[in-house]
Amino acid sequence: MADQTPTPGIAAQLLANGYAIIPSFLRPSELADLRAAATALTDQARLGHWPHVRTVGKQFPPWPTPTPTHPLPIWGVQHLLHPSLPISPSHRAAFTNLYFSPRLLAHSTALLTATSQPKTPSPNPHPNTPTTTSDLVLELFNLLVTPRPVPPAARDDPTPFSLTWHRDDIPPTATAAEELAALQRPAFHAQWNLPLCDGDASLVVVPGSHVRARTAAERCAAAEGGEMPGEVRVVLGAGDVVFYDSNILHRGVYEGGGERMTLHGSVGHVKGEGGRARNVLQHGVGEWVGGMELGCLGEGTERRAVAEGMRGRLVEMGRGWEGGEFSLEG
Repeated sequence: MADQTPTPGIAAQLLANGYAIIPSFLRPSELADLRAAATALTDQARLGHWPHVRTVGKQFPPWPTPTPTHPLPIWGVQHLLHPSLPISPSHRAAFTNLYFSPRLLAHSTALLTATSQPKTPSPNPHPNTPTTTSDLVLELFNLLVTPRPVPPAARDDPTPFSLTWHRDDIPPTATAAEELAALQRPAFHAQWNLPLCDGDASLVVVPGSHVRARTAAERCAAAEGGEMPGEVRVVLGAGDVVFYDSNILHRGVYEGGGERMTLHGSVGHVKGEGGRARNVLQHGVGEWVGGMELGCLGEGTERRAVAEGMRGRLVEMGRGWEGGEFSLEG
């Protein structure tokens, strides 16, 4: 990831469509290291050796806690920067090196420059204030995996499972006026999916829905859980990345077939304050972030300083969050 120059046009694509794809974002060696780390972690999580997971049948936090004597079928693994992940130090380092990689953060800062402004046109517009690494906030880093039966049948055919249509921080009960008002607010985070296996087509979106309220047909389709008018499957290869507005109408669909191991993360902007703190801390990040291991980034390096700053800003933003409140339920 030596190239720190953001892909040309990436911000314009995201603003217009609500998502933007960058092919071959990872080098082959990085992809191999991350796939090995994700495989090791997924195996441990399916055996019930990691409590922070997303369980089949429940879409949003909080999720039930599995144990080695009572494992549960999962569709996600939480907290890839947690210091106690039940994998080797080299595997934990692979996750840390990706999340704080200069190239990933360069794309995040470019997108945040474009999206951290009010979406309502101003009669006296000013140039967007550039986002820098001193504005970045550590947020979420998780892994989305193929739902499978619990061990010992964990390698059997996948368990079909679909998420409902949703926007990450707007409840489905919102009126059209409430929805539009929320969508006009700046998006103080950059969110991305990065698959480690070929043929990932689990993310389904409605292009352009990140800037408008739902139509009557979309409200009906969302309630029924079926196909949405104008939906698009986002098809990704191993090592590709898609950045997307988390308030675009979207869902995840797991229909079987090949293995899915997709890294799912976000980077925040310090101006996000309480709203972003709720969205992140509802996942329990604040319970362990102080012990996050950053040694693999090197002592006294710029990367280490950026990572420390991102962690510190999350801790500061979370001081006023009292807990118990979730963005969505279900």
